[in-house]
Amino acid sequence: MLLRLNATDNRPLHEQVAGAIRRAVAEGECGPGDRLPPARDLSRALGVNVNTVLRGLRTLRDEGLLEFRRGRGVTVADGAEQRSALLDRVRELVADAAHLGYGKSDLIEMIRGLP
Repeated sequence: MLLRLNATDNRPLHEQVAGAIRRAVAEGECGPGDRLPPARDLSRALGVNVNTVLRGLRTLRDEGLLEFRRGRGVTVADGAEQRSALLDRVRELVADAAHLGYGKSDLIEMIRGLP
């Protein structure tokens, strides 16, 4: 798995790390059941602190993209590629709504109003 961070990206580093792993899953570089390299190796490869990598990994675990298993390390969850694509679309929707002056709660109400 080849991960890179964009030096011109102004998002926090842990979000960039999570995004790079999301891209790797979405592009098929790693799939369900695949084990990720240890956080120390990822931090060296990306040139960031190991705690930054761990924070990004926890974000992805909370999103359901990764699973943390004692003795097995961090693996890609089943269905992760589909969740990753859906989460990207949701983020785009939230950004578009914010651009138009709507907040997340407004979107939730719109969704609840759908048949």
